[in-house]
Formats: sequence, C-alpha cells, structure tokens
Amino acid sequence: MISNPVLDCIRSRRSTRHFDEQQIQPEQLNALLEAAIWAPSGGNSQSWLFTAVQNRKLLLELNTLVRQAFQHWVPDDDYPAKINAKTKAQDENYNFYYHAPTLIIASNRPGYANAMADCSLALENIFLAAESLGLGSCYINQLHWLRDDENVRAFLYELGIPRKHIICNAAAIGYIKKASDVPPRKENTTKIIT
Repeated sequence: MISNPVLDCIRSRRSTRHFDEQQIQPEQLNALLEAAIWAPSGGNSQSWLFTAVQNRKLLLELNTLVRQAFQHWVPDDDYPAKINAKTKAQDENYNFYYHAPTLIIASNRPGYANAMADCSLALENIFLAAESLGLGSCYINQLHWLRDDENVRAFLYELGIPRKHIICNAAAIGYIKKASDVPPRKENTTKIIT
C-alpha cells in the first residue's frame, strides 16, 4: 500500500456526527472555502456558490424550518436515509447538521447539468482539507432533499443564496467531540481491466 500525505488523509477522514461547540478559526474557514474553489468543474465553469453559516441562531432557525418541512415532505424514492431523516425529524431534538458550529451550503446555477457533480467534488475537497486541519466534517443531504420547500428556500434566499440556485449539498464542519469508528470497506467494489 502506497503511503503519502494525500492518501493518508483520504484513509483517515471520517464522517463526524458529534461536534464540539467551539467555532472553527477564521483562517480555517478560509482554507476550507479556498479548497472548495480549487475543485474541478465542468468546462471550468466554477458556477457554484459556497455559503458558510456560522451564526448559531440562524442555524437553529434553519433547523426548525427543516424539521417542519420534513413533516409534509414525501421522499421521491426509497433511499433509507431519506425515510430515516423524515422519521427522526419528528423528534424535537433532531438536528440535521449534528449541531456543527459551521455549515457550508453548496449551490449552483439552474439548468446546469453538472451542478451536483461540481459541488460534490468541491465538498470532497472541503472534507479532505478539514481532515488535514484536524477538523471534523459530514456530508449533509437534507437541504438538497428539501430544496423546493417554500419556507426553506425563502430562508436560504435571506442568507444570500440566489432564489433560482439549485441547492446541491452541504458540509457540517467543526472540532470533533467524539471520533467515528472506522467503517469496513466493502469487497468487490473495484475492478481492474488490463
């Protein structure tokens, strides 16, 4: 197995779901956002927008809107995480971003076929940069699932996300309160043809 700083960072990164309340440093946030914009994008379009929310009150307001939206939202497929999130959102203690002190929301222009792919590549850069800085991170889907909810969209617009932008995904970021276990890797998920 080859070992170098990049490959070691990839292997050591874990999804964090238990964050410390302490806010990350401004220079750390700037480094994460810079890592995002260095990701590849289709045709080098760089048409994304990364909105970092660190205001605890705003995050809690958004969480309330997400919980409310889940009450009338109908999943568009049987993906277990969607069904699980809808069920968990009925609990008043539900927090879709795991109480992380920073939430980075990735959005992109409408009608752009690579919007989700570009934002996902950028989030992976954020996750690896976070790992390299000793921060925890977690991929957050709920804002994408609820992207058409009128109240969620209105709130995101107030945060400065263009009304027509597609909400692609988000990253919960913060200091790790409790480390995640190492999940086993599934077998037979790679193939080499020579």
